[in-house]
Formats: sequence, C-alpha cells, structure tokens
Amino acid sequence: MTAADDLLRRIEADPAIAAALAWPGDFDIERRDPVEDVVLPTGAPLQPIAGCGAGGTYFLCGEPGSEPRPVLYADSEGQATLIGADLAEALTLIAVLPFWRDLAQGFPVDELLADLRAEEPDFDAERDALLTALALPPLPPQEAATRLLTTATRTTPDYLPFVPDDDHLPYQPIFPSTPEADAAH
Repeated sequence: MTAADDLLRRIEADPAIAAALAWPGDFDIERRDPVEDVVLPTGAPLQPIAGCGAGGTYFLCGEPGSEPRPVLYADSEGQATLIGADLAEALTLIAVLPFWRDLAQGFPVDELLADLRAEEPDFDAERDALLTALALPPLPPQEAATRLLTTATRTTPDYLPFVPDDDHLPYQPIFPSTPEADAAH
C-alpha cells in the first residue's frame, strides 16, 4: 500500500477527518465524479479522489501503486493546477490554506486567514487537530502558500489536462506564471 492509499483509507474510515477536510477545505471524498472526463498530455492516468462544492475535482496523477503521485485540481470552468507533489503535501496545504484558490486572485495570505478566523474562530485548533489526525507536520501559512505556488509552476505542460472530445483544448492554469513563482521553481 502506498502512502497516498494509506491517507485515503484513513480519511474514508474516519467521518470526523472527512468532515474536517470537506469544511472549510472543500475537499470532499463523497464528490469523486468529475464534471467532465479529462486526460493528461502525457497519457498518465488520473484517479479522482475528491471534489469541491463548485464542481472541481482533485486527482492523483500517475499509475496506481507508484510514488510520488502529484495531486491535480481541475475546476468546472476549465482551469487546473497541481497543488501538491503528493497527497500528503496537498492535504497539508488544504488544511493550512483552505482558501488556496483565492490566492490566484491575488489576495494576501494574512488577509484571507483573518477573514477565515473571523468566520471560524476555532480554525487554528481544528487545523492542528486535522494535521495530527492525518499524521502530517504543521506548516506556517506563508510557507504553505510558497509551496503551492512552486508546485503550481510545474502544471504546464505535462499536468495541464484537456477534454479529448473538445478539440484537445487544454485547461488554463489557475495560477498564472509569475517571475516570483518561476524564481521559486
């Protein structure tokens, strides 16, 4: 069994962990059916592992049983990004930055965290409990954002999916390439 398999089984077996990932992280293992079938340019397999309320899907990329398997998020509007080099990193980022998609709009991490804490006063304790339950190390929010942006730079070209029946038009990157992200890569 791979580390990703083990993590997925722990989430599936523990409703409290699954609920903590579903809100506020919007990583819902009950929503595994993608809005549309997508493929990677390399032909590597995609395994849907969770979805979000807006119709997006999280996929493990690569052959089952292989390691590492990066995690790809594809939204329902034709955008996609890698969010973790493996499932452990992706889940850590989701736990620490449940609003990670808002970073693509240019919102600062500190502002997003303040808004989240205003809405969810127990967020820090719940995040720490989730990381502990998943046996994942804590990560400062700014470092999590840097890792996410660095990972996102590896999306193009090999992990930018497309719909085979749609003239092979690729999805667009959620995080546009920036000099800062390119420098971190």
